[in-house]
Amino acid sequence: MSSRRTFLAGSTAALGLSAVPAGPAQAAPSAQGVDTAEPSGTRPPNFVVVLADDLGYGSLGAYGQKLITTSRLDRLAAEGLRFTDAYSTAAVCAPSRCSLLTGLHTGHSRVRANPSSGGQGSLTSDDTTFAEVLRARGYRTAVIGKWGFGPEAAGQESHPAARGFEEFYGYIDHGHAHQYYPAYLWHNDVKEPIPANAGGVKAVYAPDLLEQRALDFIRAHASEPFLLLLTPNVPHAPSDIPDSRAYADRSWSAADKGHAAQVTYFDSLVGKVVDRLRELGLEQDTIVLVTSDNGPHEEGGVNPDLFDANGPLRGYKRNLYEGGVRVPLIAWGPGRVRQGTSDRPTPLTDVLPTLAELGGAPSPTDLDGLSAAPLLAGRADSARHGHLYWFRDEWGVTARADAQDGRRATWLAEAVRRDNWKAVRFAPERDHRLPDDTWQVELYDLATDLGETRDVVDRYPAKAAELVALMRSSWKDAYPRTPFGARLTLPRLAVPGKAFTVTATLDNGSARPWTVAGLGLRAPAGWTVTATGPTTADRLAAGGRLTASWKVTPPAHTAAATAWPLTVEGSARTPAGPVRYPATGTVTTPPPAPTRDSYLSDLSWISATNGWGPVERDASNGKNAAGDGPLISFGGTTHAKGLGVHAPSDIAYHLGGAAVRFTSLVGIDDFSARQSSVGATRAKVYGDDRVLLTTPTLTAATGPVQVDLDVRGVRVLRLVVEDADNRTSFDHTSWALAHVTVG
Repeated sequence: MSSRRTFLAGSTAALGLSAVPAGPAQAAPSAQGVDTAEPSGTRPPNFVVVLADDLGYGSLGAYGQKLITTSRLDRLAAEGLRFTDAYSTAAVCAPSRCSLLTGLHTGHSRVRANPSSGGQGSLTSDDTTFAEVLRARGYRTAVIGKWGFGPEAAGQESHPAARGFEEFYGYIDHGHAHQYYPAYLWHNDVKEPIPANAGGVKAVYAPDLLEQRALDFIRAHASEPFLLLLTPNVPHAPSDIPDSRAYADRSWSAADKGHAAQVTYFDSLVGKVVDRLRELGLEQDTIVLVTSDNGPHEEGGVNPDLFDANGPLRGYKRNLYEGGVRVPLIAWGPGRVRQGTSDRPTPLTDVLPTLAELGGAPSPTDLDGLSAAPLLAGRADSARHGHLYWFRDEWGVTARADAQDGRRATWLAEAVRRDNWKAVRFAPERDHRLPDDTWQVELYDLATDLGETRDVVDRYPAKAAELVALMRSSWKDAYPRTPFGARLTLPRLAVPGKAFTVTATLDNGSARPWTVAGLGLRAPAGWTVTATGPTTADRLAAGGRLTASWKVTPPAHTAAATAWPLTVEGSARTPAGPVRYPATGTVTTPPPAPTRDSYLSDLSWISATNGWGPVERDASNGKNAAGDGPLISFGGTTHAKGLGVHAPSDIAYHLGGAAVRFTSLVGIDDFSARQSSVGATRAKVYGDDRVLLTTPTLTAATGPVQVDLDVRGVRVLRLVVEDADNRTSFDHTSWALAHVTVG
């Protein structure tokens, strides 16, 4: 399968393996690498992971639901393994999905808050997903539905394509996924219009499109191992659905009828996936996991109590009580998954190591998840967690959730379960560093009080202190990852006709040694690539690294102001089999240098990355594109020219040595300050990767900092904004009157 086995270009011929032809766009010599094909008769299982949006623990018949029809999922639960103590790792969407993908709980994960609460909501190149893990072993990978991590743009490291998914169709942005009749959906890196929905017309129901893409993906890859992450946006609010006739005779509100129909729609969708697997004869070769990202919602007029959507549990979406985080989890796979039930406390962080073990793939060692593969197979019980941890940093408030929290729904909160003991605590200020004795702590015994109705903290203060200590130890302001897989380091500029250096690494972040490791580089057609040293290693110990470098020269006639992709691929043999890890980056041929004094917002940038939302030109409201919000203002003074960003951000401009002075005001703008006073950032200015300025911490209280720098001789000017307090909430920052003077 050339689409899975080609990719290397460089000098890995020393591996002594079968040659692989280079594609037509490859400028470097064809390379030889490790074949990921499996020996005949040892096919690994396919995986379909289906993630509902806001499906409560009690929303399925198999978990006690009486009013909503979920016959297909109930059948899967009867034929497969039903988990009674499965958990999302957060009570809201984005952090829960981050943990599912990366195997880290919310004390360690990259995304710990919803974008609607001011969090940046982005993954980075340090985040290894289960798609990257399985793709390295030759799996075809797709995510279809709600991705939920911004920014909403192609070519950035939080995009599904950069995080291991070959195929993507659906919503990139968290907020966009709230639209059931969108004007467009993304297909890979392109927005595909849905003309029938233009102007707000409700003609084409997006979940129908997602369903068809999912079924098509399964058919297209029936002959090879595949991973499908199917993430429809039902039954999230609003209760939009074309057909709710199944519940038309109920004396419910329209919102409740629509919600029930959405749950039944989800049930039917999973049923169609299973039917497609059976139609293609894949049911014996596939494992299906069905779960939810958090507890039931109450938005849009939905009454979760009508449906008993949280079953016997206390709480809803946004609560760290059981009803907010305990979720249904069904594993199904005839011949591969045993029938029955399991009360093993199983967080969704376990999905990555479970899929890795079942798929024969090495996985990172620094995960919080534990593999449940033996449990699925009916062998001796899988490893159990010493404790489970949850964190909440949420500004959204709904009435029922707030009541359950004792009117503390917007307080910082965290929880731990150890054995059957559960502790929840709330911080009176939004600061995780507050002393433990200032938090309000509750303690519950789930063995005798599943509904968390009796706080026993006064009876068992030592147990409460033990769980609080676990909370404190489970949180890290920053969680540096053990490097895993391939990484690529590129300069920002590729000057036509001039050589530049590319460096790549292959890191064995797994627990066992790898052998015959190699790195190869692919460049655009016509570019010259020459290795400057060894690109192979006979052995990579656990934690070991292979580093290689190349001199790359674009032709003198290469077009200006264009981003050019370069791809490195690391390959190795692991105890489980051969692996390949690709990593793609871009270099940009520079736009023309400015010829007169200019505001940066009027110039083309070389590159721009932003933690959340677009980089805004000449407007600053923290969320949308330029021209739709107030102009940049500090202390009531409005400025017409500038750039609005959200930490972490990095914008690079080509000055080409033509400018002599750079001036600006940088700080937390008035709009962002009105939203919250907790934003804290630090700005830096680089000239050709040399730090020219680092500001003090910027907050709404400090006001902006004046920037006035000598930039004579600088070819590339970079404006960087970093989070200053390990919290990305409300870290929107503005560069006002950013201006270069040309000598």
